[in-house]
Amino acid sequence: MQAREILRSCFDAAVAAVEPQAAVRKWLQAQPIDLAGVRRLFVIGAGKAAAPMAAALEDEFGDRITAGVIVVKHGHGLPLQRIAVYPGGHPVPDAAGQAGAQALWDVLQQVRADDLVVACWSGGASALLALPRPGVTLADLQLVNQGLLASGAPITVMNAVRKHLSRITGGHVAAVLAQVAGAPVRVEVCVLSDVIGDDLSTIASGPVCADVSTWAEVAAAIVQYDVRLPPAVQTLIANGVAGTEPETPKPGAPCFSRVTHKVVASNRIALAAAAVRAQELGCAVTVITEPLTGEAVAAADRFCRQLVTQAAGHRGPHVLLAGGEPTVTLGAAPGTGGRAQEFSLACVGKLAGHADVHVLAAGTDGSDGPTDAAGAFVDGTSARRAEYAGLDFRRALADHDAYPFLKKLNDLLITGPTRTNVMDVFFGLS
Repeated sequence: MQAREILRSCFDAAVAAVEPQAAVRKWLQAQPIDLAGVRRLFVIGAGKAAAPMAAALEDEFGDRITAGVIVVKHGHGLPLQRIAVYPGGHPVPDAAGQAGAQALWDVLQQVRADDLVVACWSGGASALLALPRPGVTLADLQLVNQGLLASGAPITVMNAVRKHLSRITGGHVAAVLAQVAGAPVRVEVCVLSDVIGDDLSTIASGPVCADVSTWAEVAAAIVQYDVRLPPAVQTLIANGVAGTEPETPKPGAPCFSRVTHKVVASNRIALAAAAVRAQELGCAVTVITEPLTGEAVAAADRFCRQLVTQAAGHRGPHVLLAGGEPTVTLGAAPGTGGRAQEFSLACVGKLAGHADVHVLAAGTDGSDGPTDAAGAFVDGTSARRAEYAGLDFRRALADHDAYPFLKKLNDLLITGPTRTNVMDVFFGLS
């Protein structure tokens, strides 16, 4: 097999290992949900992988489902029988997502203490569940999300801000259920993790998970990452710091007493499957156990250093695997791309002259940033090929304009929606 075929095969194996419908079925087989004494069953969910997760729940519970709503990214839906599927904008929320979030909210109002709620969350839900606190508009949420995405803030910081602007995330679903039912409600939660460490309060911004972040931390983050806020959001945060706007539900709150979470798929599982596939193809394998974080350019530098060193120290094909979620701090006039493409573009200069060294960086969801690409391949010939094509990789990197550069070199990986989401993967072959 050619180098790109090997890397693509590893990527496909990684994605297949975290296919959401199969992951939820496996969870239900290992830990069957007891329906004894349950009067009605409701299903809620959101995220890029919510549709196949909900399909598995329909297969399991069928007519026992009273009602359900999930919100998915545009193009990531599936036809379901008893659960309504709403599309929404991601990474910036839109009116369709707000309609879906309102429909989910309306389902919550029907639940009583002897009912069961089964929830399915995956990455992307923070933007898709666009139901802001009173006084904040959808346009306000859009501006805040755009500012956070451009700031280079890590996902934990971004979600701390978004939780405090939401009526659904940050534990609010559990709180609302307890309020309308008059007592804590039993909630069984299956989660597809797209965050480092599988932190339940960060995945999907934890709609039924206690939130430890505070208004004061949100205010400090806004200053630290220089995020411009619309007036209504400035007022809301100021009121929160002053104690006149309620906090998000905290650990120990009674509303969480009957909530159970299960992470059914993660980046670790994806990397393990990729490693097995590489070995099947006759490659030695090294897995970087520490997730790649920080600026994508710096993460690419660390990855390429290890990859080039590895290339000089062994015989035969050797695959280097890593996962993570780097960030990109955009300039005043950012170009087009995503963090995986920025990572790949940053590798171009690092690999120049190493003709037999190859890299694939890609999002497991099949969509890297606001583009139709999952990521991109680059290798030791990319810099020379770019020069022949009249392209300047340094300028493209400075402008965060990876997509058109990589497209002209025919280096993009385009898979379409995978309907899963367990962060990014970074594969090197030497």
